[in-house]
Amino acid sequence: MNERRDAAADTAEPMAGGGRMDCATEAFVAHRNLLFTVAYEMLGSAADAEDVLQETWLRWVKVDLGQVFDQRAYLVRIITRRSLDRLRTMKRRKEAYVGPWLPEPLLTAPDVAENVELAESVSMALMLVLETLSPTERAVFVLREVFDVGYEEIAAAVGKNPAAVRQIAHRARRHVEARRPREVVSPSQARAAVESFQRALETRDLQGLLDVLAPEVVLISDGGGIKQAAPRPIISADKVARMIVDGLGKAQIALTSYPTVVNGNPALLLRVDGEIDGVIAVRVEDARITGLYYVRNPQKLTRIASEIPLTLK
Repeated sequence: MNERRDAAADTAEPMAGGGRMDCATEAFVAHRNLLFTVAYEMLGSAADAEDVLQETWLRWVKVDLGQVFDQRAYLVRIITRRSLDRLRTMKRRKEAYVGPWLPEPLLTAPDVAENVELAESVSMALMLVLETLSPTERAVFVLREVFDVGYEEIAAAVGKNPAAVRQIAHRARRHVEARRPREVVSPSQARAAVESFQRALETRDLQGLLDVLAPEVVLISDGGGIKQAAPRPIISADKVARMIVDGLGKAQIALTSYPTVVNGNPALLLRVDGEIDGVIAVRVEDARITGLYYVRNPQKLTRIASEIPLTLK
């Protein structure tokens, strides 16, 4: 699509007539789940993704649809631009965040877990890796590697030329590959590891925890300054297992855990004295848990009551 024409469409006057508005609404609704998924993968925050989605709608209803040849591509372009703006704002917000920052967990349907590509792209493990990219690198990686958007379309979305986008994509891909999980396990393998962890957790079984945790396991907890959480990551199976067992023993609380699917991967919803305490997402490699991501910040637990639809198409 001609960039000059796109820019004009971006700033066009509001459309007149119910028929045009109906067409705009129909197109937006048809692609809403895709747009939310793009925004969430770029931002790691469902709340911010919803805000960006609203901004995209407000921009979309001003577009002259007669000038748009590919509505899906155009909508992705708008939400990418809005997400990039939001990413820069979030960077300042995260710098003032109390303790480690984790992505906002989403309750997802079981079929998301069966879609290996989608489940990996929204997993806590990969989302944390994406946090180490610059905003532009993250946008390029997400659009190219996850949603298979062409270089020219990405260039129009991020304000770069296609050659520069190719270089950014190569750099971002190399960065992510060096840090992402070594293998993608099947949903059944991940569930088995989570079930073993759940049994050991509820029975305060130190040896059971040591058996399911990989030697180099990392525990990251996010309380956001509202709930108590470790101020920095805890590394090694022995330290993580002993912290869990000792912490539960000292607290003398009635802890219950429930299997769930968070960000397309098996996880545990924890309740203390009947109240939601947090969500533990896991990373599993070679049948053992190599990452535990414990979100306790109540402001990040508002999307675990109902399933959030995600899609790559």
